[in-house]
Amino acid sequence: MTKLLKILFVCLIAFNSACVFAGDLQQVKGQGLVGEQLNGYLGVVSSDASAEVRALVNDVNAKRKAKYQSIASQNSTSLETVELLAGKKAIEKTQPGNYIQTATGWRKK
Repeated sequence: MTKLLKILFVCLIAFNSACVFAGDLQQVKGQGLVGEQLNGYLGVVSSDASAEVRALVNDVNAKRKAKYQSIASQNSTSLETVELLAGKKAIEKTQPGNYIQTATGWRKK
């Protein structure tokens, strides 16, 4: 259990760091164009999302994946475990009114 808590803590740090390099992330989340997915990555919610928004999502997700892989390697666990823990924390931290992925699809938190 202690190891799991350490992984969770590191995921939380990684998620916060991911938001720093994505200056427009909060803006596009607030517009309902993107949201947090269960797998720890951003997803495009709206079909109206521009190429720039999609590029931002791809950039953030690539950086998140690199951090998740590093965390998984450091903790001798799977990438999937880290992704799922990060997804859970990201959804918990999502501001009301922004989109999150659920088992049944996208919904506003």
